[in-house]
Amino acid sequence: MSGKRRAEGPAVTKASPAPKPKRSWKRRLLSVVKWGVVAGLVLCLVGVAGLVYLYKTTDLPDPNADFETQTTFVYYSDGSSKIGQFATQDRTSISYDEMPQSIKDAVVAAENQTFWTDSGIDVKGILRAVLNNATGNSTQGASTITQQYIKVMYLNQEQSYKRKLKEALLALKLQREVSKAELLKNYLNTIYFGRGAYGIQAAAQAYFAVDAKDLTLKQSAVLAAVLNNPTNFDPANGKDARQALLGRYQYVLDNMAKLGSITEEQADKAKKRLPAFPDIEVESTYGGQRGHMLTLVKQELLKLGYTEEQIEGGGLQVTTTLTRKAMRAAEQGVKEAKPDGMKKNKNLHVAVASVQPGTGALLGFYGGQDYLESQIDWATAGGMVGSTMKPITLATALSNGFSLQDTFSGNSPYTFPDGLEVRNEGTGSDGLGTDYGSAITALYGLEQSVNTAYVDMSAQMDNGPAKIYKMAEKMGVPPEKADQTYPGIPSTSRDFSADDTLITLGKARISAINMANAYATIANGGVRANVHVIKEVKLADGTVDYKYDADDTTRAMSADVAADTAYALQQVVANGTGTAAQALGRPVGGKTGTATNGDGDVSSAWFVGITPNMATAVMYVRGDGDDALNGFLPSYFGADYPARTWEAVMEKLMDGVKVEDFPDPANVDGDATSTVSPTATATEEPTETASATPTETASATPTKTASATPTETASATPTETASATPSATATETCVAGACVGSSSSPSASSSASSTATTQPSNGASRTASAGRLASETRRRRRRRRAGCGPARRAA
Repeated sequence: MSGKRRAEGPAVTKASPAPKPKRSWKRRLLSVVKWGVVAGLVLCLVGVAGLVYLYKTTDLPDPNADFETQTTFVYYSDGSSKIGQFATQDRTSISYDEMPQSIKDAVVAAENQTFWTDSGIDVKGILRAVLNNATGNSTQGASTITQQYIKVMYLNQEQSYKRKLKEALLALKLQREVSKAELLKNYLNTIYFGRGAYGIQAAAQAYFAVDAKDLTLKQSAVLAAVLNNPTNFDPANGKDARQALLGRYQYVLDNMAKLGSITEEQADKAKKRLPAFPDIEVESTYGGQRGHMLTLVKQELLKLGYTEEQIEGGGLQVTTTLTRKAMRAAEQGVKEAKPDGMKKNKNLHVAVASVQPGTGALLGFYGGQDYLESQIDWATAGGMVGSTMKPITLATALSNGFSLQDTFSGNSPYTFPDGLEVRNEGTGSDGLGTDYGSAITALYGLEQSVNTAYVDMSAQMDNGPAKIYKMAEKMGVPPEKADQTYPGIPSTSRDFSADDTLITLGKARISAINMANAYATIANGGVRANVHVIKEVKLADGTVDYKYDADDTTRAMSADVAADTAYALQQVVANGTGTAAQALGRPVGGKTGTATNGDGDVSSAWFVGITPNMATAVMYVRGDGDDALNGFLPSYFGADYPARTWEAVMEKLMDGVKVEDFPDPANVDGDATSTVSPTATATEEPTETASATPTETASATPTKTASATPTETASATPTETASATPSATATETCVAGACVGSSSSPSASSSASSTATTQPSNGASRTASAGRLASETRRRRRRRRAGCGPARRAA
């Protein structure tokens, strides 16, 4: 056998290798960091390569072909009949040399102070935006002039990282291909300045009626300031906008001085005041009420979040709640009912608003003079509402345990513990206002608009003024400071405070639109629908972008309280100060209101009325809204021209509409007990003391007043309505917060054919009111059992 033999001795085995020492946590961490850095570098290289690829493959579009705005159209509620349109693009390009140096310097100072040296993008701004977005803040951008130009010309307003990345790439590319001067010229020829003006030439004409080449330093600073927010900084939008513009304007001038574009002396001199703004002739397409309509629509679009650019040139299709019939009824009703000789008087302003109960849809309104003559819309401007606030007080009292038959002090004056006096209208036997009795019912007090009774009612509720304020909000009157919980048109009211001891007398300045909606809540069984003018918005491609939520309603009061409040309003028309509204010939409830300014002159007159399916408010004011109506109008109380204007409007608006009846009164009665003094002066401790404002004692009524003893009231069925020139009978007035009111409804020129009844005082008034309430309930039930509906008005 062949082969090697094993050596003698024991077998030798190979030794196993020694175990590796275990790595420490520090070495493991270093390893992770090392590979993390490698992976990061790889990702960075991939990212850079991707950016380079995107940069090379991204082409700059043709701005002249791509920058085209589309007209936004506004329609009546049918969605097809056009109200009007917002301006198509108003743009005239000019050369760089035609642009004054002042506008170039001002825009750079305002928008991008490093424009001449930067790369076209703001890296710090982009990082700041990313950080804010990552931490949950609202998406924000970083905008150099180059980026703004890119966004306007080539992109859209979408706030997304993808859009921002593309914006940055296009800005970098544009920076390499276009000179800074060319870029600034293009920017100034395309950016939006407000008022429908795109580009500096259109803006110079829109704001100053001059060519861009003729702009002064101050005018250039204004236009550069406006760029930041064309709506908030347009001086035509009111005192607040003008004040905001002044701040931004001074900021622009300070930056121009810092950059050396102008001297400190030039800046200081220009900063003292804004330049003069000439009256710019408005386009004829805004003539008549159309301008007021389009303005109202635009304001609501802005509140809904649409931008100026989208509204002016985004191709939106806006369907409103407005109807041709309601708009025509409002305008024609005003023209027919206005006093003879004042049909074209520019100092007299009449506002009308009609709101549909249950939906909150503003069907029609009248804003006042032709929009081309005055851009003030009195339907939204509003005025002191006077005693049209009393039904809100009544609804509050009924919701807090009182009833229509509870009694309150009707004698004048009503004196608070601090000495504040509230008087009724007229002189009375003692010269201190008409006495209606020491204990009159809430129902009778509303019929005759007795101030002392409703001040007493407010005082007998714990925190009465605050409760009335809250009820008004819930019904549709917005607060002084806008609150989304209580929206309106507009979204605020003036001089409206929960601390106003005399809130029930109507010192608050509320728009006719919001007053109509508050009364619509009563007609809708106590449920408020938010008043609105936009029903639907479609984008340029036809996609529905917004639709009003018809289910967005809020219960303000119980259905029973609403029924009793509606019944009381019907008695105002049947037996009290609102008899002129009877001419409508269908179930109607309403309330008159008259208020005075600080000089004791009547400054506003109202009638707000409802049917079961419509609420309409009418307001008369003069001058700036506080000028005297007494001595100007033949008769200046809510029972006269406002009530007859309401009837004229409603007659046209309700033509062909089914006649409906109000629900029967529910006769709510809670645990509250009214307590009044048997004397003429109430001495109860009110829950809140008088505010600082209404510390004056109410003065006597204006020059034309009711007779010294106006105890007679129009009968439930007068044979004549008010004449064309009503007699100077009063409803109620409010003087410096403390008010006076009347007992008589408008007469037929004191015609003997009008029957009169005398309201008994003290407990007898309660008995009479209770009898009317019970008989009215029985009458309606009998009619229902007999299958009878309310009579229709003859054609």
